[in-house]
Amino acid sequence: MRPSDPWGGLRVLKNRHNGSYTWQVIAGSATLGLVVAAGAVLAAGPWDNGQRKAERALAVTADRTGGAHHGRPTPDGPRPAPSAPAVLPALGTTTHDAPRDAAALRDTLAPLIGAPGLGDRVAASVIDTATGKQLYGTRATAPMTPASTVKIATTAAALSVLGPDHRIATTAALSPDARTLTLVGGGDPTLSRAALRSMAADAAKALREDAGDGGDDGEDPAGPVRLTYDVSRYTGPVLHPISPNVNIAPVTALMVNEGRLNDTDRGPAKRTDDPAGDAARAFAAQLKKAGVEVTGTPREARPADGARTVATHHSAPLAALVERTLTNSDNDIAEALARQTAIAKGESADFAGARRAVTNELKKLGVPVTGAHLADGSGLDREGRVTPALLTALLARAADPGRPGLRPVLTGLPIAGFSGTLGGRYGDGSEGTGLIRAKTGTLSRVNSLAGTVVDPRGRLLAFAFLASGSRSATEAEPALDALATALARPAR
Repeated sequence: MRPSDPWGGLRVLKNRHNGSYTWQVIAGSATLGLVVAAGAVLAAGPWDNGQRKAERALAVTADRTGGAHHGRPTPDGPRPAPSAPAVLPALGTTTHDAPRDAAALRDTLAPLIGAPGLGDRVAASVIDTATGKQLYGTRATAPMTPASTVKIATTAAALSVLGPDHRIATTAALSPDARTLTLVGGGDPTLSRAALRSMAADAAKALREDAGDGGDDGEDPAGPVRLTYDVSRYTGPVLHPISPNVNIAPVTALMVNEGRLNDTDRGPAKRTDDPAGDAARAFAAQLKKAGVEVTGTPREARPADGARTVATHHSAPLAALVERTLTNSDNDIAEALARQTAIAKGESADFAGARRAVTNELKKLGVPVTGAHLADGSGLDREGRVTPALLTALLARAADPGRPGLRPVLTGLPIAGFSGTLGGRYGDGSEGTGLIRAKTGTLSRVNSLAGTVVDPRGRLLAFAFLASGSRSATEAEPALDALATALARPAR
């Protein structure tokens, strides 16, 4: 017999022999169960937020220096090895509801903010992300050259406008007479040769279907077709103000592997002068391998009127692109995201339009943009200006439980001593290793660090330290790291 149905409540049971209802048995069992449960609660102590107070008191009073139970030792046996101290305090012993003491934090940071390695001008902001309260600030509203920390603003705006699931499409369009195939750039700088190979296979199949041979065997050549390529999705100058430069390719709507001339996917690398043309020529080579006869040399042109899409490749989701941008400080993706934001907001897809679009979206997010000048999306332009207060406010927005779409701004930040541009900083002995997540910024005589850290009270803090006039990065970076590490350290 089944005494109950967990989804439909108590079932009425029938005696198999006479069909009578056995309510008396059910009532008696329920009463006995309540008596036993009440006795257990009285013996163990009252409950508080799902944990018995007696258990919690035992955990709090236990020796936290180690010595976990390893079984009863023999009189002549070795003493049990002590266990490591608890990484997190026992439930109920933390001070999550107690904000960091601002005065104590000022005393901690004051001698560090004046480190000679930071140069002659330093601005800083530290806030509690849960309350938005500034715990420490020095020139927090002063516009400073942000270097790559501006990528926090670029990625936050892109996520806010487009959403974390947005993908950038690259397509191939076939003219109505099936004589011209156009590779249409959508602005995905991560487009790969493997993606072009897949698109070429789809285009070849469509061409064979148009020719009437079914497109299944792939033996007979398709075509012939002329190949063109379209980069009209972006407008304005293709060269960044610092270009040509190993840190960024010409900014076009069509490129393969960020225009890199080697097999790397991050860091400086020699770039092609013609990323769109190179992508088109690579596509032509893949078409030929797929059995398509391509005549002539690819040339720039828009798709013919009435052309239909015969192949499409979508980039990784925007969330993944944002994380890659921040972890590796990827300038090419950052500029692409700024232009994608401009297109979505109806602005021109150039440097000026991207600046307007990102700035306007930041205003919608309710962060302080006074004094900000977002000269580019990557931070390579020294004319760019942001305030520490803007960066910490954006990090707080990304930590807001009500804005899950902005979370990749936090998850993409490099981890101290482990990943991205912080992988080589914070040595094994540093108290900040593994605890700090932050975006770095480096230009000549400009160094910055902005990110998050959980302080000893369990509060998530956002910080931004912007410095200019430093003599070298080798002096400035340890000084910035020391500031961030101090936030993770208990007050002294």
